[in-house]
Amino acid sequence: MNALHLLPTVGVLLLVAGVASADEPKGDAPKKAVARMVYYSGMVQGVGFRATVRDIAQMHPVTGWVKNLDDGRVQLLVEGKEEDVKKFLDAVRSYWKKQIDKEQVEQKEPTGMHRGFSVVR
Repeated sequence: MNALHLLPTVGVLLLVAGVASADEPKGDAPKKAVARMVYYSGMVQGVGFRATVRDIAQMHPVTGWVKNLDDGRVQLLVEGKEEDVKKFLDAVRSYWKKQIDKEQVEQKEPTGMHRGFSVVR
């Protein structure tokens, strides 16, 4: 069997896997993934910050992790489409606005390695 006989099968597999879609508008580039590393300072440890951030993440199509740092800050890595990451970080900021004194955001290259959003111990 030559490679031409496999093309229809590969096309079907790509459609099923969500790599290609017949109803995607042609010419529109897929939204590029972004990553943000965020450091939160303030009253962010011992108050349920990490668990709540994980719960908020489950309401957004993002992946990553959140953990406490030894210096009292909380570190968060989030990946997803830029709009989704922004909405997620806005939701975290809104929920914890009284506890967050400072928020430092760094742009990172997304790795695509995360399959969910977890609390790191």
